[in-house]
Formats: sequence, C-alpha cells, structure tokens
Amino acid sequence: MSRARVGAARERARLSREERADRGKALRAVVPRASHAEFEPGSGRSDPLTLLESQDEARVPELLPIRYGRMAVSPFTYFRGAALSMASDLARTANSGLTVQCCGDAHLANFGMFASPERRLVFDINDFDETLPGPWEWDVKRLATSMEIAGRNNGYPGSVRRKIVIATVAAYRNAMREFADRTVLEVWYAHGAAEVVRQQFDPKLDETSRKRLNRSISKAQTKDHLGALSRFAGIENGELKIIADPPLIVPAGQLTAPGTDTAEIANEMRGILRAYRRSLEPERRVLLDRYRFVEHARKVVGVGSVGTRSWMVLMIGDGTNDPLFLQAKEAGPSVLEEFVGRSEFDNAGRRVVVGQRLMQAVSDIFLGWVRVKSAMDGRTRDFYVRQLRDWKGSAAIETMSPAAMRAYGELCGWTLARAHARSGDRIAIAAYLGSGDTFDYAVREFANAYADQNDRDHAALVEAIKRGRIRATAGV
Repeated sequence: MSRARVGAARERARLSREERADRGKALRAVVPRASHAEFEPGSGRSDPLTLLESQDEARVPELLPIRYGRMAVSPFTYFRGAALSMASDLARTANSGLTVQCCGDAHLANFGMFASPERRLVFDINDFDETLPGPWEWDVKRLATSMEIAGRNNGYPGSVRRKIVIATVAAYRNAMREFADRTVLEVWYAHGAAEVVRQQFDPKLDETSRKRLNRSISKAQTKDHLGALSRFAGIENGELKIIADPPLIVPAGQLTAPGTDTAEIANEMRGILRAYRRSLEPERRVLLDRYRFVEHARKVVGVGSVGTRSWMVLMIGDGTNDPLFLQAKEAGPSVLEEFVGRSEFDNAGRRVVVGQRLMQAVSDIFLGWVRVKSAMDGRTRDFYVRQLRDWKGSAAIETMSPAAMRAYGELCGWTLARAHARSGDRIAIAAYLGSGDTFDYAVREFANAYADQNDRDHAALVEAIKRGRIRATAGV
C-alpha cells in the first residue's frame, strides 16, 4: 500500500466521526455542491480525436478500425470508448478533494451480474481497466452522463431523462449516507445479491421489464465454462481446439508468420501461466494446477478496449467436459493517471487487480496479474487474468423501458456508492452531499451539458472517418 493511502487511512482513524462529518460539511463552502453543474469546454480543451489517436500506438494496428467502427455507431458507443477524453474534461471541473478508489470508467454498461465464489449471483461494477485513486465525483458524473446519453439513444423525452439522472445521483447520495451510518465491517460485507436486487426493483418495473429482468438472471447462470466450451471450442482432427472467428477470435498460431514454431508459442503461454500463478493465493494455485493448458487465442472485446491485447485461454481439468476459460487482458496506464498522478503499482495488471478487490464486494477466485515479454515482438507488457465467463450477465440497455432504466440507474448509483465507501471517507463524503438534492440537480445539469458535447465529439469522429483521417470497419 502506498504511503499516501496509508496516510489517509491513519488520518481517518485519528479523527472522530463528528470531526470527519464537520470536514465534509466545511468543504461545501470551498467547493459548493452547485458548482458540480458546471461544464465549459473552453478554448483550451484537448481535441478528443487527438486523445483517441494517442492511445493507438500501444494497440494492435489491424484492430484499430474495429475500435473506431464500434465507437462510430452512436453517441453512446462513442462515449463508451472515450474515457480518456472525459477524464481530461473532468480534470477541469469541481473537485471536493475527497479521494476514493475510482472505477475510472463507471458508465452504466460497466455494471452487471456475475457469480460469487459462493456460487451466488451478484450485481456489481465489472470493469476496472482504468481504476485508480481519484475524485469520487468523477465516477458519479461519468455514470450520470451515461444515463443521459443512453436515454437519448433510446429516444426518451427530456423530462424522462432528467428524472432518470436525478434518481441515479440521489441513489448514490442516499446510499453514501446509509453507509456512513454503518460500521466499517458492515460496509465491507455489503453486496448486491441478485435475489435482493430482484425483490427491491420488482415493484418499480412493469410486467415486460420484470420478465426481462428474470430472463437476464436466468441467462446469466447459463454463461459458464461449459457454455463457453460449446460456443468457442470444438473437436478438430480429434483434438479440442478454439474455433477461429476472425478478426474477433484468432488462435495464436494463426497470428504469426508462416513457418513459425507453434509449439514455441504454446510454450510461451505456459510460461505466462506459470508467472501468473505466482500472483494467486496458495490455495488458488492448487486449484489452477488441476487444469492443463490446451490453446489460446486473441479475442476482441468491448468498445474502448478494442486494440488492446486480450487472450482467451482454454484449459482442461478432468476431461473435455471440465473446461476452464481464462482471459488475459492487457493493462496499461489508467486514463486518470495523467490528471491525478501515476499509480503506486509498477505493474498495471496489479493496479487493476488491487483496484477491483477494493471496489468489488466479491471478486473472481482466479483474479491475478502478470508481466511478460512477448516472443512475437519482444515488447514487455502487463496483463491481468480472470475467468472469461462465470455466470456473467449484462443489462439490455437498448430495450429498457424508462421505468426500468430509472430502476437500473438507482441500482448502479447504490453500487457505486458502496464501492467508494470501501476505500474513501464515507462519512465526510456523506456530510458533503447532505440530505438535500442540491448535488443531484447539479450533476443532472452537468450530465446534460456533457451529453451535448459528446454528441459533437461523436459527430467529429464520424466526419473524420468520412474524410479518411481515421479508418473504421463497420458491423464487426
């Protein structure tokens, strides 16, 4: 743990609850809650396209057109891939000075369901590529803005979107006040079990939305390793192999020049797995050792992540009906680092893993990290590793009714507050927010203004593609 993080924890321990609450209230005079409404791009704003292109150098060149093609689909998909641009803009907005472990990319599509180690379905944040200690307000504003943009994408009227965004922020504020009254251990143990989520939000949904929620929960439980086996693998010449689906899934042996020794590529992955194994707890190493490596392939994932190196690794335990799919995903510097300082961790994979464990109530038992030197190009890169599929489920955002979107926003707001309360000063943040809705309405104004800017940025990307400045592949 860094000296700064240790120092902040010790300071909280020295102060009484009353002193921490007084600190939060005092910050209202320094950074008024209404000031969070402000967003003015200004002449000094960094060009968003230039920021996007600055990320290209470290990515796989032949995958970049897919990235831009996916971002160009709509303002919402653009927003998903433009975390760096928003971080640059947020750095110029109001900041109370209270720090938490930030997600860094807390848009509504980065929340979802997955299995806990106890085999219970839980709802939580599920993407931590950009996690870093930073201002709690940045995560809230990115979440709120994503609700506004998704509402526009779904054709909701402005009055409806306004209520959805305000409800999302209010849920965060009320949850933080709730967590401020709990003990440290109660906050740490709090989690969103799927059955509790269903009980809480069923009354707020219409019949169609309720059926969709139930289907999503049931579907998530089918997305396990056996499901992945039937989808991604098959028997070829009597051997179990990953099925190629270029350019989205390409076995590693097909990515190299003709004549390359495929056995050497496989041995390299075995070495990576051995190095990754050392990041696991001893009992998890015993579990991993029950499986043997079969094959790995490059897999294109997400929107903002397209172009980073992501490997799916097929392993087998007691026979071909006992698979384990791991995902080794490249980790680089967080988009926040330029604006809040470098990570305390030299290994970016470790940065992701530690941030995830701090923010999630329960984490993947195979979560770990590794640094490797590639035999393909000789460059050293960091990766984090997790299960590819383990009861993973996500919301069908594009088909949500307004009532379902509002309920979902409230769930995301509660979840984000719980994640922040685990690492930050929940008492000071709650006191700063207060019992009134000043902050809620301020962030709603910010979200509306930033969604307008996002529309303009998306239009600029589409125009850059038309002019040939940026190459994009549609429909992949």
